[in-house]
Amino acid sequence: MIYENKFTANTQLKLSPFFERTSKLNESQEWRRWSGYLAATNYELTHENEYFSIRTKASLLDITPLKKYIIEGPDAQQFLDRLVTRNIGICKVGQVMYTPWCDEYGKVIDDGTVQRLTKNKFRITSAEPNLDWIITNSAGMAVTIRDDSYTTAALALQGPNSRAILNVVASDSLDSLKFFWMMDTTFGDIPVSISRTGYTGDLGYEIWIDPKDALEVWDLLLEKGRIFGLTPTGLQALDIARIEAGLILLDVDYISSRHAIIETRKSSPYELGLGWAVKLKKEDFIGKAALVDEVSRDPKWSFVGIEIQWPELEKHYRNAGLAPGLPCTAWRTSTPLYKGNDQVGYATSGAWSPLLKRYIALAHVKSEYAVEGFQLMFELKIEHIRKLTPAKVVKTPFFDPERKRSCPA
Repeated sequence: MIYENKFTANTQLKLSPFFERTSKLNESQEWRRWSGYLAATNYELTHENEYFSIRTKASLLDITPLKKYIIEGPDAQQFLDRLVTRNIGICKVGQVMYTPWCDEYGKVIDDGTVQRLTKNKFRITSAEPNLDWIITNSAGMAVTIRDDSYTTAALALQGPNSRAILNVVASDSLDSLKFFWMMDTTFGDIPVSISRTGYTGDLGYEIWIDPKDALEVWDLLLEKGRIFGLTPTGLQALDIARIEAGLILLDVDYISSRHAIIETRKSSPYELGLGWAVKLKKEDFIGKAALVDEVSRDPKWSFVGIEIQWPELEKHYRNAGLAPGLPCTAWRTSTPLYKGNDQVGYATSGAWSPLLKRYIALAHVKSEYAVEGFQLMFELKIEHIRKLTPAKVVKTPFFDPERKRSCPA
């Protein structure tokens, strides 16, 4: 019996320009809502093969739902320097910068990338809509702002074989493209922009194209990538990879200050481990005064990696007469962390790493406990009974291969 997927979507959610292909490949028919789009959770019945394609071969992900905005004009650089915490003045044409942006109190609204396309033209990518906020803060600046979210489609090609695939498909070699830089090239007669960026913490690229070329580009990549093990990949596998990479996720690891109901739900860049992306020596930017004040007092919270210790975890399950229970997918629930009888933090997302063979998580902890090697107690439930098991503060990223940054000799 031959199964043919004839899924069609009758939904108010938007459909990516790749949906005609992704819907037919999605054997599981599991979908998530991502920025108003239908996005594949996983294509196969489980995510394991898709995860290992990221780490050992190559994976192809539809990232069209990312919000994208074009900022253009004589004041574009000056405007972006006022908007975000990074120093856009040193961003060269063809370079990409990761950055958070904050409200006037120094609390993070969102995080994303800034691509310098030309001297006076930039593209911002973000997880959630920011257009109104960007326009509001552009008053008095000689810039034009355009929502590029629906006029540019995007794919992520990630994994150790990603460069080899692009070198077969693209008219120009990718060998010299450096980490967080981008280039224009063609796939046959199709113009594309390729940035060496991604959300997996591995060697990878993101491909930016006109939506009208989406299906042709998808087909070409899968055809040429087949011998390299290229696999369509969903969000479930991506979630494990980004946790291994120590990368934060909006509405999971932090809440936008625009949506936080109470002050304690807000976080500064320093409290999210993004202090390296705050450039206090540049001219005034939104939130600078508050961040200068915070640095003088030291942040109350830190964002760290933790590793749940296996021997003690196993013992808890054995005592209950059970085999050790490990999450088969990434989890996104707030889980308390203790020192003695005091709660000193909480984990926000975690996973069993199939590659590292470690139970890892990302967590907010009070700064005095954010010391590598410090032991905390992680809360879990076994047969409805609360238990505490040791978890050690560790350095992130958990997974950081040299190939992510290196170029062929």
